[in-house]
Amino acid sequence: MITLKEITTKKEMKQFVTFPFSLYKDNKYWVPPIIKDEVNNFDATKNPVFKNASAQFFLAYQNNKIAGRIVAIINWYEVEKQQIKKMRFGWFDVIDDIEVTKVLLEKVKEIGKQNNLEYIEGPIGFNNLDKTGVLIDGFDHLGTMITWYNHPYYKDHLEQLGFVKEKEYLENKFKFKNVDGVYFDRISTLIKKRFQLKALDFTKTKDILPYIDEMFEVFSKAYSKLSTFVPISDEQIAYFKKKYISFINPEYIKFVVDKENKLVAFAIVMPSFSEALQKMKGKLFPFGIFHLLKARKHAKDVTFYLIGVDPEYQNKGVTAIIFDQYTKTFAPLGIENCIRTPELEDNEAIRKLWENFNPTIHKRRRTYRLDL
Repeated sequence: MITLKEITTKKEMKQFVTFPFSLYKDNKYWVPPIIKDEVNNFDATKNPVFKNASAQFFLAYQNNKIAGRIVAIINWYEVEKQQIKKMRFGWFDVIDDIEVTKVLLEKVKEIGKQNNLEYIEGPIGFNNLDKTGVLIDGFDHLGTMITWYNHPYYKDHLEQLGFVKEKEYLENKFKFKNVDGVYFDRISTLIKKRFQLKALDFTKTKDILPYIDEMFEVFSKAYSKLSTFVPISDEQIAYFKKKYISFINPEYIKFVVDKENKLVAFAIVMPSFSEALQKMKGKLFPFGIFHLLKARKHAKDVTFYLIGVDPEYQNKGVTAIIFDQYTKTFAPLGIENCIRTPELEDNEAIRKLWENFNPTIHKRRRTYRLDL
C-alpha cells in the first residue's frame, strides 16, 4: 500500500530533506546537503524564489515508511511572461519500486493539469541557479554540492512511465596542469590591450559585493539565449549574495571590466566541498563548519560554478583573461583537478571554451519530459 502525503509541518519538511540520507546511506559517491540550509531553501518566508514560483512538497509512504519524495514546481514568470506552459518537478528521490515513482509523478501530472499546463519537465529546480537533471552515466564519480546524485534505476523508472529525453547535460573535468599558463599570459595581454580591458582580482569579499548586481546583468545577457533560461529577480540576487558570496574564496571570483570600469565578463569557482560535506553528515555544528573551512583553504579540486561574457564581447577571446587570472591564482595553491558544472550538450560555445584543456566527460545527466 502506497500513500502520498503533502508536507504541512516543519517536522515533515525535515523528514523530506533527510530521506536521501537513508536512501544513499552506504553510497560513497553521494554528497549530502546541509540539512538546515536545505530546510531554509524550501521556506517561502526565507527564499525569495517563492515570489515568482509555487511549490508543493510530497512524501510517499509504503508500509508506513518513507519510500520517495518530490517537489511539484510552477515558475509563474516562465508560465505567464515567457508563455512556457511547463510543470516542473525536482528533489526527486525514490526507492527501487516503480509504483512509488508512479504515485509521485501522477501527483505532479495532476497539478499540471489543474493549472492548464502543457507538459512536465524534470528533475529541475526553480531556476538556472538550481540543480538539474537525473544522472544517467557516471555513477562511480563523486557528486558535487551543486548537482543531484541518484541511483541508476531513476532513468529506467521515468522511461517506463512514458517520459522522454528533453535535454541532456554533460559534466567534464580536466587536470589543471593541462592549462598552458604561458599561452594564456600572452593571449590575455593581447586581448586586454586590443579591447582596453582590465582584470580584477580580489582578496576581500567586501570588495566583490559592489559588482554582484552587475554580474547578474551579464549573466542574464549571456544566458538568455539558452532554452532553459528564466530571469533571476533582484530579491533572488540579494539572497544569493547573502548566502553564497561571503563563503566563496574571494580570490576564486574573477571579473573583467572595460575602460569605464563596466563589467564585461565574470567567473565564479569554488573549492570542492564534496568530501567535507560527506564528513559533516548534513550538520554544520558542532564540527561540520570546521570541515568546510578546511576544504575552503586546502581543497586541491575546484568546481567551475558560473562563467559569463557579455554578448558584445563574446568570440573576442575575453575568457583568456579569466583563465590567465586563474592560472596565476591556482598554480601556487597546487590545484590538481578542475570540475565543471552540467552544461547543455548542444551548447557549442561552451564546448569550444574548454576544448584546449583536454577535458574528459565523466558524467551525463538528463531532464525528462511528459506531455500533459
